[in-house]
Amino acid sequence: MTSTEPTSTDPSSTEPTPADPTPAQPVPTPPTPSALPSAAALRWERRRTSAARFWKAYRTHRAGLYGLAGLALIAVLALTAPLLVGADVQSVTQAPGTALESPSAEFPLGTDQFGRSLLGLLIWGARISLLVGLLAAALSVAIGTLVGIIAGHYGGWFSTVVMRITDWFLVMPTLVLAIVLATVMSRSMWTVVLAIGVTSWPTTARLVRAQTIAVESRPYIERATALGGGHGHVMSKHVLPNVMPLVLAQTTLGISTAILTEATLAFLGLGDPTVVSWGGMLQDAREAGAVSSGHWWYLAPPGIAIALVALAFTLCGRAVESVLNPKLGVGR
Repeated sequence: MTSTEPTSTDPSSTEPTPADPTPAQPVPTPPTPSALPSAAALRWERRRTSAARFWKAYRTHRAGLYGLAGLALIAVLALTAPLLVGADVQSVTQAPGTALESPSAEFPLGTDQFGRSLLGLLIWGARISLLVGLLAAALSVAIGTLVGIIAGHYGGWFSTVVMRITDWFLVMPTLVLAIVLATVMSRSMWTVVLAIGVTSWPTTARLVRAQTIAVESRPYIERATALGGGHGHVMSKHVLPNVMPLVLAQTTLGISTAILTEATLAFLGLGDPTVVSWGGMLQDAREAGAVSSGHWWYLAPPGIAIALVALAFTLCGRAVESVLNPKLGVGR
């Protein structure tokens, strides 16, 4: 008879294991380099945040909003002019009306000396007037910014010579210089842009030079130079971003002046005769004798359009200047 011995078991295996009072936390996995935001993404995020902050402050200026709304309306009309009135509105041989018709249902603003609709010419002329104003102001501000930064950065006798040249341009009448350039050069839209741009930069140059001197007195400019930053690096990476708010405000304010100067040159017969602009319409009205004959509808629309656009740009410029430099205390 075979006896079966009981199987021995480990007592420790039968005892329940106490629960761990502090369960192990999962170890966070470090983000991979591809998951980190790139430098470009960070720059765009900062720019987006800055733009949102700028717009929030700009919205508090009612006058600036009115000016922006007026500019948006005029810009839409100018961009859609080929669809609204068509390019044939400039044609003299295919004019739909008779000469110097008074305002009517068919021609809300009357007709010019060739029988063309003044409303169509006014909408089409906005393209040239706005384009010349924008390009001339951009050229003027670009020249002034370049001269101001270079003069403020290098200083010494070089800055003195540059500023004396700037003062010479500053005391000379801008309109007279523009008339001289427009007279000796060929009559075209680009001549007008060049004449306005190269004669109206001194104010921007002096403002940018003063701002450059203030920026370069800060400690981080000295550190950048000590770390090996050259003249080009300091001017482009440190000085230019700090003077850009001033440049932006100056550009907005300069557009209205450029539009008025373009209208003056066109009124004096120094504009491009092949395109329609508001100043050219005034010059045509003067040649047609609209002043002496009492044809007010020939003179009033382009004159009012020039005044409204100049006012709108001025309101926007003052609002931008107040947002970028709250110490100015520009009214809202």
